[in-house]
Amino acid sequence: MRIGQRLSLVSQRTLLCKRLTLLCIGLLMSIVVAIPKGQAQQAADATEKEIERYRAMLSDPFANPAFLNVDRGEKLWTTPRGTKNVSLQGCDLGEGPGKVDGAYAKLPRYFTDADRVMDLEQRLLWCMETVQAVDMKDVIKRRFSGPGVISDMEDLVAYVANKSSGMKFAASLAHPKEQEMHAVGEAMFYRRSAVMDFSCATCHSDDGKRIRLQGLPNLSKSGKNAQETMGSWPTYRVSQSQMRTMQHRLWDCYRQMRMPAPDYASDGITALTIFLTKQAEGGDILVPSIKR
Repeated sequence: MRIGQRLSLVSQRTLLCKRLTLLCIGLLMSIVVAIPKGQAQQAADATEKEIERYRAMLSDPFANPAFLNVDRGEKLWTTPRGTKNVSLQGCDLGEGPGKVDGAYAKLPRYFTDADRVMDLEQRLLWCMETVQAVDMKDVIKRRFSGPGVISDMEDLVAYVANKSSGMKFAASLAHPKEQEMHAVGEAMFYRRSAVMDFSCATCHSDDGKRIRLQGLPNLSKSGKNAQETMGSWPTYRVSQSQMRTMQHRLWDCYRQMRMPAPDYASDGITALTIFLTKQAEGGDILVPSIKR
């Protein structure tokens, strides 16, 4: 079943996802108002379990709209484009030209030809520019999807990442530049800045934290929280009706912290990503997932 057949099923299930999400939020709000304050945490935990059950019900690929992105990404990978009129099958993501199976699980990583440590989106941009000679202004302009805007980058990330689904994170720190990038990412995670004096660690360095209805995973230590968090991106955001990548997630975190927006596919975002990926080392990759 390809794009045309999936679209009908997905459009119906997307509407159901939105309705169920609104229902869950409404139920939680009514519960919190009705019970004593001391029991609010218990009610919130119970609601989170129900949300997880709801996500499990949507685990079938035909219920997740992000698999449309996977299909489009596969077509983009094999379609000749740019002034060189070649496909991305000449792109080396670390496993050899054209090989995508397992590549995402080992990213970010150092690439000799670019002499840089790159995450998936940086590497794809590099290949589109050097291998295909694609118009990069248009690609970057559509880096994040929105109403009436389809993002080539989100589609390609969905396709490549899905080829590592079921595998485990295994990013390397063997090269000195990988080690340097990891150290920079760790420093950025804890660095407080901007008008709110926030850092990533402000929200993600304690167990059991939440903001409104959303649990905040502790990413300051390796293990389960980091593995489940990193292993679920890219994801389909029901509340936004779009698939989102880790680049978008980190960009949005900086926005919410009232910090200057990071440049797309910047080395700073790659540094944070390699730090978080190492925190999630050994965790399962199950993507694209589906979130609120």
